[in-house]
Amino acid sequence: MTLKLTAKTIALKHNLHVTFMPKPIFGIAGSGMHTHISLHKDGRNIFYDPTGKYELSKEALYFIGGLLKHAKGFTAITNPLVNSYKRLTPGYEAPVYIAWSERNRSPLVRIPAIRGESTRAELRSPDPSCNPYLAFAVILKSGLDGIKNQIDPGEPVRPNIYTMSKEEKKVRGIESLPSNLYEALKELEKDEVVKSALTEHILKNYIKAKREEWENYRTQVHQWELDRYLTIY
Repeated sequence: MTLKLTAKTIALKHNLHVTFMPKPIFGIAGSGMHTHISLHKDGRNIFYDPTGKYELSKEALYFIGGLLKHAKGFTAITNPLVNSYKRLTPGYEAPVYIAWSERNRSPLVRIPAIRGESTRAELRSPDPSCNPYLAFAVILKSGLDGIKNQIDPGEPVRPNIYTMSKEEKKVRGIESLPSNLYEALKELEKDEVVKSALTEHILKNYIKAKREEWENYRTQVHQWELDRYLTIY
């Protein structure tokens, strides 16, 4: 929040504008807010286990499982704009597929190679248009639900998911994030765990505001439509 305020203030002094819009330019990767998470207890990073599979503790794996299970549900919070879903498209750096890996960057959750006290999970879907306080609340709630209920994340996906066929993704059980804000809001309304991280007042007004935003977008006639159809039909 400090960075955004400072950057925008300095830019204004030079008659410029700094944007943290998720996808300001068509055809290139957008702006993400990759979120790195680790849990500490008694001064020790409990995600690290030198004897565990992938040198990760059971808590780390269960936390990942929680993130994967609730990813569809928290996407409306971590990616709150109509424009957010222009960034979450296959072929760019932003993740689309609900999976995890300790090697490649196409899945939703990546585990950086470094271990020890720096062991962490990197959630790659959030973008800088989100309210970070709400985003961190639903992310932590989802991960902790994974630990509480021992949610198995499955095996890591090492091949590049973007190059997999639809059939191969289906066999591996790899699902996708919501493709637009409307779908994301429907998933949020179905996820009781994610909703429980927010007060009833916030949840009710947030969904109302975002549904209005979607409806305004949906009913607009955009320049792309005019360029595409006006002289043909």
